[in-house]
Amino acid sequence: MSNITGNIKSIRDIMRKDTGVDGDAQRISQMVWMLFMKIFADKEEEWEITIDNYESPIPENLKWQNWAADDEGLTGDALMEFIENELFPALKELDITISPQAKIIRSVFDDTYNFMKNGTLFRQVINVINDINFNSSEDSHVFNDIYETILKDLQSAGSSGEYYTPRAVTQFMVDMINPQLGESVLDPACGTGGFLTCTIDHVRNQVKDYKERKVLQKSIRGIEKKPLPHLLCTTNLMLHGFDLPAVRRDNLLSKPYADWGAKDKLDIILSNPPFGGVEEDGTETNFPKKFRTKETADLFLALIIKLLKDKGRCAIVLPDGTLFGEGMKTRLKEELLERCNLHTIVRLPNGVFNPYTSIKTNLLFFEKGTPTKEIWYYEHPYPEGVKSYNKTKPINIKEFDTEKTWWSNREENTQAWKVSIDEIKKRGYNLDIKNPHQEVDTLASPEILLKKFRTTEAKISSIQDEIINVLTEALK
Repeated sequence: MSNITGNIKSIRDIMRKDTGVDGDAQRISQMVWMLFMKIFADKEEEWEITIDNYESPIPENLKWQNWAADDEGLTGDALMEFIENELFPALKELDITISPQAKIIRSVFDDTYNFMKNGTLFRQVINVINDINFNSSEDSHVFNDIYETILKDLQSAGSSGEYYTPRAVTQFMVDMINPQLGESVLDPACGTGGFLTCTIDHVRNQVKDYKERKVLQKSIRGIEKKPLPHLLCTTNLMLHGFDLPAVRRDNLLSKPYADWGAKDKLDIILSNPPFGGVEEDGTETNFPKKFRTKETADLFLALIIKLLKDKGRCAIVLPDGTLFGEGMKTRLKEELLERCNLHTIVRLPNGVFNPYTSIKTNLLFFEKGTPTKEIWYYEHPYPEGVKSYNKTKPINIKEFDTEKTWWSNREENTQAWKVSIDEIKKRGYNLDIKNPHQEVDTLASPEILLKKFRTTEAKISSIQDEIINVLTEALK
């Protein structure tokens, strides 16, 4: 087995020398399209054996093994000329009617770019990548772990960090939704595919033969509108054994709400729509007036309610702002509670999404078809001795063991409490309900803070008056 950890480090070190690669996001994009080409080449070797009369959609001279596999092959200016003038133009214009594989390649390269400028450094990267055999179960298994670290690196690449949801969070959500083989699963804002790969891992032990493997591959889909996460997600799913990853470049919010019909309904939706995201002008007009907003997360929640089948299940990450927000958010929550059973809200502590954002987030679990009668809340605590999470010490799946134990045998305790729908309605559908078993910090009350501010302001004013009086007397 190749030293994959060392390989990835070598690739990073080489790319940092290239003047064309500017920053982490470009470096990751460059690395992943090259890895995709190698992975695809290794997959084709397998398909030539397993798929009758398989024909590659890639022209012979553009196949990885014919321009990259030879360590002493193309390099320098000749290599860069080939990349810029032959490889990329051809892959971007590939006829998608040839085969499903052609459609995947075209979707990957439509908005992918080559950033490297130095052909000698480019050859060095290729040679390192050639050391990895993606048809080796050991290599691909180890690379899955390395791939996770690549995704985490996006957190330090500015706004690109939005593409990564902590693995512990996605795994917990999938575990609680408990997808079954044959159920249709969608992430409508799939980023790099964390929910999809967790679902694959969860369902895979139910797969017993090739026929059921095909069922699994057809039942899990993702939609992503941005090119870099789409490339990452497609590659990620191929590494998880999906020959034809169903990941589409699209924005579901751009389709009129009324156009979604019975054939579009789904069993399960898992998602972390970008909180703080704002859609383009006009996108909101695709939705009924009562749901119109430019906030991405709110529009996705409205669409998810629409897309779920009767008894369909959803787990979604939402910020505190959705819980206490008014106006359109109130109407959206009213719709959610009337059409779905919002049975659980897990309140996460600060820092789960550090360093991307410090916004407090919540995991909402609901099932469509029956109105909500009561909501259970569970406040996820920090582990003992931990005051916040960070990039090197993220939230761990083991921390959710208490929720998992409590899940099927619910009782109120210091972390868990329930609230009736009548109480929710009295609160004007404000779902931002604090833990009643914890001491309330009265200093956090806006009314108390305002009162203390005015008292302090009056004291300062009084002291200023005294100083003025003293100075006036001294100058007489």
